[in-house]
Amino acid sequence: MKAREGDLIETIDGLILDVKGLVHPPRKVIAFPRFIPNPQGEREREGVKYSKVYNISTRFKFLEQKFPQYIVYDSVFDEQLCEVPAEDIKRYYKPVNRLRELRCCENLDELERDALKFLELLKRCTNIPWSKVGISGSLLVKLHTPKSDIDPVFYGTENCHKIYETLKTTHKDKENAIRPYSKEELQRLYQFRFQDTQTSFKDFLKTESRKVLQGKFKNRDYFIRFIKDRLEINAEYGMICYKNVGYARIKAEIEADSEAIFTPCSYELRNVTVLNGTRLKIDEIASFRGRFCEQARTGEVIIAQGKVEKVTDKRHNREHFRLLIGNKPSDFMVLA
Repeated sequence: MKAREGDLIETIDGLILDVKGLVHPPRKVIAFPRFIPNPQGEREREGVKYSKVYNISTRFKFLEQKFPQYIVYDSVFDEQLCEVPAEDIKRYYKPVNRLRELRCCENLDELERDALKFLELLKRCTNIPWSKVGISGSLLVKLHTPKSDIDPVFYGTENCHKIYETLKTTHKDKENAIRPYSKEELQRLYQFRFQDTQTSFKDFLKTESRKVLQGKFKNRDYFIRFIKDRLEINAEYGMICYKNVGYARIKAEIEADSEAIFTPCSYELRNVTVLNGTRLKIDEIASFRGRFCEQARTGEVIIAQGKVEKVTDKRHNREHFRLLIGNKPSDFMVLA
């Protein structure tokens, strides 16, 4: 079964991992630990207690100590990744299947009911098919708490744009159940994210305050991911290769933001100036982190810092350079 962003997998050792990206090696899945079996854990499912891990460095430390065999150097991505062999995967968790369960179940808890109401509202406003809607995060694997977030997933470019336009409208209506974060709520979000993405609160506020893929529904946090449909992803593992060629801080203008709402997200650039680090002709910013979606709009000027990669596309026999952000706490992208 092909895994993609938004899915979770469970290993034969009971480790539950977030699937990352849309392209994976043959008979392996790129994923990172999310829920770890732990007798002192604060979450429980079927008599087993789990702890939740958040930032990337903590995930890698855990793997190094407990599952070093999953840390491999991937020559296609030129990076150390967590890759789980298919024979170690006990179960795939699919967001669409979990939502189908919620729609058919009469005995839902409060969070499950609110998640279903949220998705029913967006579905009613857009009339997209249920087969293109799912629920991810802790709800997907039944390890949620009463205070857990709602993590919807939507599939397909056209469907995602319909949802996005609806969210922009609902965020403008102060009487709506769907609303943007307040300044105080963004302060708490900033404190949570700072250990993993270190920017100033002033810069954080400028970008995060206008995002619609995150916010509140009935005072519950939500974070939405938009994923391309499988037929829209024209890439097989190894057809596009990435080479780490340095680290840089750049200033640039956003030429196109059409891919900014999807995970993974990307931004086309123009008028690029390298302020520090590797000096190459960078024409794109990309990230596998949902927090960098909606970060900037066409025509805006940004400053960003991250890993410089040479991208070799064997399908079209061309090369270009991009800035990949989100792998280190020092990576950032802010409005200039």
